[in-house]
Amino acid sequence: MNNLPVPIYGLYGERQSNEPDFWAHCETIAARSSTHDWEIKPHRHDGFFQILYIRAGSGDALIEGRRTVLQPPCIVLMPPRVSHGYRFSRDIEGFVITVVADRLPITAHLSVRREDWLQAPRMVIIRRDDLDYLDATVRELAREFEVRRGRHSGLMEALLTTTVFLAGRARMPEGGAAPARSKQGRVDALKALIEARFREHLPAQAYALLLNVSATHLNRIVREVTGMTVHDLVMVRVMDEACRALVFSPGSVQQIGESLGFTDPAYFSRCFRKRVGQTPGSYRRMERMRFDRTTE
Repeated sequence: MNNLPVPIYGLYGERQSNEPDFWAHCETIAARSSTHDWEIKPHRHDGFFQILYIRAGSGDALIEGRRTVLQPPCIVLMPPRVSHGYRFSRDIEGFVITVVADRLPITAHLSVRREDWLQAPRMVIIRRDDLDYLDATVRELAREFEVRRGRHSGLMEALLTTTVFLAGRARMPEGGAAPARSKQGRVDALKALIEARFREHLPAQAYALLLNVSATHLNRIVREVTGMTVHDLVMVRVMDEACRALVFSPGSVQQIGESLGFTDPAYFSRCFRKRVGQTPGSYRRMERMRFDRTTE
C-alpha cells in the first residue's frame, strides 16, 4: 500500500470543493465514515487543516504509514500535506472539522511550515477536567456551522481557535509550569471570542458560558494573567477599533459609536474619554493631523 500514490482530497474523503466562499466544514464522524464501511482510505489535503474529535467509540489512524490506536476522548490534529487514513467502530461518536489553513490565523503557517507538528504526536488524549469544556466548544461550533451553512463566521473562527488552544493545552507536560500556561491558554481563548464578538458588548457571564467556566473563575484568571477584568479586555478591544475608525473611516462620531454597539452617542463619548483621555472628536483631529504630517 505504501508504494501506491496517495490521493489528494479537498474535504474529508471527497474532491476539492468548488464553492468560492468555502473555508470550513464540520460534520459527525459517523455521517461520513458510515458510507465508506467505517473506513477512510489514506489520503492527504494540500491546503486544509483538520481536527478529528472523538468523544466515544474506538478506531485507529494510519498517519504517514504509522498506525496509531485512537483512545477516546481524544483529538487528532492533522496539518496540510500529511498522509492519513482512519478505521472507526460503528459506535463512534465525534466530529471532523476541516479548515482552509490560510483562513485561520492560528493555522495559517501550516501550509508552508509543518515540521513542528510532524515531530510532535498528533493524537491528543483529553484530560477529564477539560472534556466538558472541549465537548461544549465543538458542539457549539457544529451548531454554528449548521446555522451559517459553511459561510465565514467570527464566532466559528473563535470556536475553532479555542479548540486548537485546548488541544495544545492538553499536550503540555505535567509540572510546575503547566498551570500558568493553562491560564494563559484560557485567556487566549477568551481574546479570540472577544475578537469575534466585541461589538456586542457581551458581559463576562456570556463569555464565561461560552468557555464553560463561571464568571468569577474567568475574571480571576484574567486578573492573574493580565491585571484586568473581562470587561476591561472587551473595552480595550472596542476602543482600539474606535481609534482606528476615527482616523481611517469617513463616518461621523455617532456612526462609529453605533457601529461599535453604542446606542447613545453621549455614552460612547464618555467611555472613549475615560479610556483614551480625549473626546472622540479631539482624538480624530489630533491623530489625523499627525498622520498628515508623517505622510507629507
